[in-house]
Amino acid sequence: MPMTLKDRLATLHQLAAHLSGLEDEFLTALQTRTEFNNGWFTLEKQQASLKAITEEFLAEDKLSAWLNAYKIIPIAGPGFIPQPGPNGEGQKTVGLVLAGNIPLVGFHDILCVYVAGHRAQIKLSSKDEFILPYLLKLLARFDERAADYFDIVGNLKGYDAVIATGSNNSARYFEQYFGKVPHIIRKNRNAVAVLSGKETEEELRALGSDVFQYFGLGCRNVSKLYAPAGYDFQPMLEIFHEWKQIQNHTKWKNNFDYNYALATLNKVSFHLTGPLMLFEDKAITSRIATLHFEYYDDKAALEAELSARREEIQLVAARPGFLETDLPTFAFGEAQQPGLADYADGVDTLAFLLSLG
Repeated sequence: MPMTLKDRLATLHQLAAHLSGLEDEFLTALQTRTEFNNGWFTLEKQQASLKAITEEFLAEDKLSAWLNAYKIIPIAGPGFIPQPGPNGEGQKTVGLVLAGNIPLVGFHDILCVYVAGHRAQIKLSSKDEFILPYLLKLLARFDERAADYFDIVGNLKGYDAVIATGSNNSARYFEQYFGKVPHIIRKNRNAVAVLSGKETEEELRALGSDVFQYFGLGCRNVSKLYAPAGYDFQPMLEIFHEWKQIQNHTKWKNNFDYNYALATLNKVSFHLTGPLMLFEDKAITSRIATLHFEYYDDKAALEAELSARREEIQLVAARPGFLETDLPTFAFGEAQQPGLADYADGVDTLAFLLSLG
């Protein structure tokens, strides 16, 4: 018999308790294996991702508040969106092509499919293929019926809808391949930060977290700064130097050395701090171990530019109230702390899934 929403939420609450409880030695072993498989996914980064999932996605009060906004609750009443029926009627198979840029980045899509009552057919990223299956097995341990909601596959087939995340190049193939079914196709995006010039040391330090967390590989990492004309970068560079230990990471150091050599040979000017190079560049996406910046004279013109480039921007980090924009805006230090309703590319994943029933 299929699970009710109340049943599924109960397993999610149990998963949160498990991840918050005593150390899971098997999970720890899988994290070690993951780091060996993908050097960017250090134990520290994996643990940060698991902590964020536990506190932001699985907390009982946050799940309830999120679902209430869609009028879906464990016991449905008038006006509430129906879940798949007791015999599985209305249940769809949703293909998920997961990204692998940061640890467990596909968990939110899986969670949305599970909450909506559909079945997830999951194509894992080869960069992150060990922890997610274990989390799904834990859900089935709490309630064996949960196993029927997840299927990890090498290739998607027999799906009713698709959510696929990849690069701009892969997105073109996704559009052709999945275009005949309801779909969400995600492309490259990055976060940008807008500086007023009046930031405190604490705000600049928080901005450093937005830049360096997950080695800058996430779509929510700040890859470009907009600074007022004449901005003095020195105080920021001194604070960013606090992340100098990142240079001990071989992959980061290799990228830094390559970009430094390239810029030096091409006689490109840049600002330098221990772990990072800053280049003046109009592009939003920057290479690993680098950060782009651009000066602005008029805030209204900048707001218009950000709006025009919204397809490239995941979010804007800025002082609260400084900008007038309808783009998702977060305070410094909060870019990598998304809530359940902070959907990638601004597309409401849960509403999309609920519309399939």
